[in-house]
Amino acid sequence: MTDELDLLRRANPVPDDGHRFGDGPLGDQAERRLARLLSDPGTGRRPLLPAGRRPRLAWALTAVAAVAALVSVLLVGGPAATPAIAAPRPLSVVADSTPVPLERLAERAAAAGAEDATAARRGTHVQSWSLGMSDGEPPVTLPQERIVRWTPDGRHTELVVATDPRHPGRPVLTDEGGEPRLVDDGRVTGRRTFPPSWSDAPPAAHPPHDPTRLRAYLAETANDPLRTTPELLDAAAQLLDNWTLGARESAALTRLLADAGGLRPTGRVTDRLGRPGQAYVYDNAPGVRHMLILDPSDGAVLGLEETFTTDQPEYGVRAGDVMQYRAWIR
Repeated sequence: MTDELDLLRRANPVPDDGHRFGDGPLGDQAERRLARLLSDPGTGRRPLLPAGRRPRLAWALTAVAAVAALVSVLLVGGPAATPAIAAPRPLSVVADSTPVPLERLAERAAAAGAEDATAARRGTHVQSWSLGMSDGEPPVTLPQERIVRWTPDGRHTELVVATDPRHPGRPVLTDEGGEPRLVDDGRVTGRRTFPPSWSDAPPAAHPPHDPTRLRAYLAETANDPLRTTPELLDAAAQLLDNWTLGARESAALTRLLADAGGLRPTGRVTDRLGRPGQAYVYDNAPGVRHMLILDPSDGAVLGLEETFTTDQPEYGVRAGDVMQYRAWIR
């Protein structure tokens, strides 16, 4: 995926080895002029740089300043509210791919759950891109990776890392300290250890693998009756932010999504972690398009993307900008 910094790097307006920016030896004419200036005590002026050197230096400094200004605009925005450099573009469905009905994928998930008795595991591993918006400031998309692990005695740890798998090794935009800034890829921005805790209420309670009971569990988690498909999708995301599902729990969730209605199969996609998936779109919510990405083999949820469908100039966002994307790793 190409972004503005990719284009800037390839253009490389100030190369290290450019002949116009080097400090090479003086030419014969410059040497003679310098000798005359140094041997004339009556000039009262300090020696000047040889002919041609000052314009070259000034041009180089101007070019460097222009590059710095462009990078600054890309990072913090400008008068035209340039999108943040970290902002992902919406996923695209592979042309001419055959959509798989969600009902069929739910059947595959049920078959996988019948053969695989792997239980759900408390904790999660998720990579996300979330858009931060405020009045008068350009939007900033912050990519991060979060890993939560629980121990048998009820303790758990949370590790948050600034990283963007689309550009491994490249600097990452983060809001560490409350201000958007660039940090090194893999920079740990949060590390916490929590004391033992137990609860019988969702989402701490073990999720059921029966669709009806799972729906009640999700409603309690979200404190919402889940009347609409977007509400169900939000509750499913909360579940996956707390648990890594086993095959049976995953099958129950896929069945709930299939029965919810409104999720239109659109075809094959490659998600932001390079995994093959089937995309299902819900575009009946005002102002927002939801894309659900499922594993084509067993129906497990791989990711969820939310995209603006209308411009919101007060926040500097346009139709097609990604509001949030989450990719769950099993």
